[in-house]
Amino acid sequence: MGGTLTLQRLKAQGTTYALLPLRVFLGVTFVYAALYKYTDPHYLGGLSDPTSFAAMTQGVKGSSPIGPLLDLALKAPTAFAVVFAVGELAAGLGILFGLLGRVAAVGGVLLNLSLFLTVSWQVSPYFLGNDLIYLMAWLPLVLAGTPYLSVDSWLASRRGRRE
Repeated sequence: MGGTLTLQRLKAQGTTYALLPLRVFLGVTFVYAALYKYTDPHYLGGLSDPTSFAAMTQGVKGSSPIGPLLDLALKAPTAFAVVFAVGELAAGLGILFGLLGRVAAVGGVLLNLSLFLTVSWQVSPYFLGNDLIYLMAWLPLVLAGTPYLSVDSWLASRRGRRE
């Protein structure tokens, strides 16, 4: 009987922290991606720089299912590029520290959905495009949030003590 209870407890602890590696991976990756953009001298370059946000957006516009929306981004490409990098930083830090975890995960979903529908859209077969797997990796965090080892859980425990 005691062995069964211990096994159940171990299983519960294993599932409790099962999403932590995913949180750390996505958090570090998205913070790194944002910082990389901030330090890349080409990222905010104009259409004449082939590795800039503007040139890459222009390049995928014709083949993307959200091409008309990319026209909006191309009206203010520098602002859009900065907002995209800020979104990556916010999603990465949010999921890493578990601050508004579900909101951060939804942000990650939206960022990767936009990348999948633009940059990765022409990749064939589809499973070779990395943006789809990132999109799918965010979904468990949308569903579960960040209930353990997070600012969210710390705030919830403080609220619980007050009530």
